[in-house]
Amino acid sequence: MTHLKQIEKALFDAAKNLLDAEARQALLDQSCNGNPALRTRIERLLALQEPAEEFFNVHPLETDEVKEPQDGTGITPVENVAPADESAFAEGPNAHIGRYKLLQRLGEGGCGVVYMAEQQEPVRRRVALKIIRLGMDTENVIARFGAERQALALMDHPNIAHVLDAGATETGRPYFVMELVRGIKITEYCNEHHLDTRQRLDLFVQVCHAIQHAHQKGIIHRDIKPSNILVTLHDGVAVPKVIDFGIAKATEGRLTDNTVFTAYGQFIGTPAYMSPEQVELNGLDVDTRSDIYSLGVLLYELLTDRTPFDSKTLMQSGVEEMRRTLREKEPQRPSNLVTTLQLEELTATAVRRHVEPPRLISLLEGDLDWIVMKTLEKDRSRRYETANGLAMDIQRYLNNEPINARPPSKLYRLQKLVRRNKVVFASGAAVIIALIIGLGTSTWFYFKERESRQAAERGRANETLLRQQAEARATIAQAAMLVGQNRFEEADRLVAGVAFPETVLAGETVFRPLGDWAATQGRWQRAVEYFTLLVRVDQMETWDVATLDYTRCGAALVASGDKDAYERFRRTAIKHVASTSDPVVAERTVKNSLLVPADKTVLASLAPLAEIAAKSVPEANSPTDNEPWSGAIAWRCVSLALMDYRRAHYPEAIGWCQRCLSYGTDNLARVATIHAMLAMTYRQLGQSENARAELAQSHEIIENKLVNGLDAGGSGNQGFWFDWEVGNILLREATGLIDRNHANTTGYQPMECRGGEGFVTAIAPTI
Repeated sequence: MTHLKQIEKALFDAAKNLLDAEARQALLDQSCNGNPALRTRIERLLALQEPAEEFFNVHPLETDEVKEPQDGTGITPVENVAPADESAFAEGPNAHIGRYKLLQRLGEGGCGVVYMAEQQEPVRRRVALKIIRLGMDTENVIARFGAERQALALMDHPNIAHVLDAGATETGRPYFVMELVRGIKITEYCNEHHLDTRQRLDLFVQVCHAIQHAHQKGIIHRDIKPSNILVTLHDGVAVPKVIDFGIAKATEGRLTDNTVFTAYGQFIGTPAYMSPEQVELNGLDVDTRSDIYSLGVLLYELLTDRTPFDSKTLMQSGVEEMRRTLREKEPQRPSNLVTTLQLEELTATAVRRHVEPPRLISLLEGDLDWIVMKTLEKDRSRRYETANGLAMDIQRYLNNEPINARPPSKLYRLQKLVRRNKVVFASGAAVIIALIIGLGTSTWFYFKERESRQAAERGRANETLLRQQAEARATIAQAAMLVGQNRFEEADRLVAGVAFPETVLAGETVFRPLGDWAATQGRWQRAVEYFTLLVRVDQMETWDVATLDYTRCGAALVASGDKDAYERFRRTAIKHVASTSDPVVAERTVKNSLLVPADKTVLASLAPLAEIAAKSVPEANSPTDNEPWSGAIAWRCVSLALMDYRRAHYPEAIGWCQRCLSYGTDNLARVATIHAMLAMTYRQLGQSENARAELAQSHEIIENKLVNGLDAGGSGNQGFWFDWEVGNILLREATGLIDRNHANTTGYQPMECRGGEGFVTAIAPTI
């Protein structure tokens, strides 16, 4: 296709998507200024659009080139095209596509039509099936999407709608199948339910975690906007779901009717949510920080009900003006925008957030303003580096902690001023530069030489880091495949000796299963190495996941016998979560840090965390004791009992143990741990008979479990391997305490619970 035809086709596509006649005329005025022949051809194309629509909806095009007829209009007249059999390409309710039965049409966009469908094999379930529109190169689309699907299949996150399948219909039209999300746009949900600012930010943080997960898998969304983030309810709890990951990249087509094609190239996205680099002609310049910008626009809208730049105004301004606006014009701060609203608009916006208008303005001023404006920086190097960094800054705001986003420095403001007044500053700068050169030539050369040396050293360091990252990514990809096939020995040999950089994308998919496998094999030193790496990359995980990995690491360190490493581990863990208010994080940190006796400094630093955990435990005999989450409360009692035992508060420790048992005895790992703690506590109180009885019960449960060993997968109900290992560590401590003091009176002698390194000596009755 010639360059002229590219311009003509792109401008026609942009104009036909504008339903408003005035907006369409404004676009033509702007883009065809000085070229009346081009405008005449575009208007003729638009006039022929409706009669040609039927043809383009049923004929797959073999090429996107527009043939030039004799009359010079730029299109082949519709009346010269033979009609086709529309039924051969039509889909609708009750039609079958592969193993999917179409049930209901859900919507239509520039890329295709979305149906609710029923998968009939190998399992029955409701899915969303999207059929790519006619006119795209089917073979190329399927090939591109097949490669993209491999990346999408790696994503496993509760806030991401999964892509399940892809293929082509009998007529060659590509389709793909996604998880069916029953929800509404995030902005509509927030407004309909009158969510306050904190609740909106909580939902937004979950969206950030989803985008971070996708970035770790190497996927850039490129079209983050409210319609691609749906909120659904799970057991009455609002859960945002991000949809259409990677679809723009897979199809290389329009995602929605609002997608704009420029006069000189194509960019993908929705104008109001697009980053400045997305509207550049060079699409290779888009990276994960483009999604950070779009997240900032979404956050702006959640806070104010408006986008930084009005979508309708952008569309009416024409392509080049829209580009200029996104690249150069600075948006208003959210608080400033709200203050410019009419009283009725301001009141309505505040009511939707359950707050008075003056209070809404004060909420946005300061930290929230700076967080939003950092995401919307024109210079992407000044934005947040990751979606997780954005989420963490919002969490700091919610926790009343200092945020990382800060107002621009005076130097940065000066640079902006210089760019706006180039002529004035150029003359002044010339004089200053001349003086500097005249007075400091030797000094300048010295610094240049030093800078060159430093740049060379940085270059060598960067080369080493890039090489390590490439090797690590390749190793992880191969190891993940072996782990998926349960070939753990081979995966372990492959990973051994590889130097992993500080940030390892998708490392958790390999380190966690290999660490679990090494632990259940008694290879504690290897398990420690894997879990140490896992804790390092867990900085991008939620605390619900990260604290379980801390439990893995702590148990493996104690089992390996490395006391110094465990001491460093627990002090680092306590410092890392010192400011938390989450009872789950608090109680797991207490347990992970007290697997062996601790000094007064450690106990003092754990006291605030224990207090947070204790306040979250409901009163005894309260109705909440029978709630489904009572198991989590029972584990909380274990941690509190261990804390009181280490502090020598023995009656209180017994109380927490008994409280734990009142929640049920179905989780045997937890019950064995409690009996071991009761044995130690009764021994400290001089109740030897009770101590021996509790010790025997703990030993019997653990011995019965370990007869056949533990599997890496474990069981949440009966206890994971690390729950059993925690119980066994405390059982060893109890055995040593009672056996040392009652060697001649207890009637017990040492025995091994399980062969191999790690699971410790317990006791059994003398026969």
